[in-house]
Amino acid sequence: MKTTNLWLLQRHQRATIAHLQSEPGLQQRLQALGFRTGRQVVILRKAWFRGPVHVRVGMTEVMLRRREAMEIHVSTHEDSAQS
Repeated sequence: MKTTNLWLLQRHQRATIAHLQSEPGLQQRLQALGFRTGRQVVILRKAWFRGPVHVRVGMTEVMLRRREAMEIHVSTHEDSAQS
């Protein structure tokens, strides 16, 4: 297993949330949206030029800024990307 941040994942890649490293207000909001340790997350789309990333966690789809996605640390398997 490899640990990285959510921003570095590729399109359609799945990972498991390891921990959130953000200010308390943002961390509380992310947890309310379903971003909790142990939950699976998948990248649906990434905008060009460091734009937002579209992710699914559980049944919830969310657009995150680059800065926010970089504060979500995830564990991946090398073969978790799907084409």
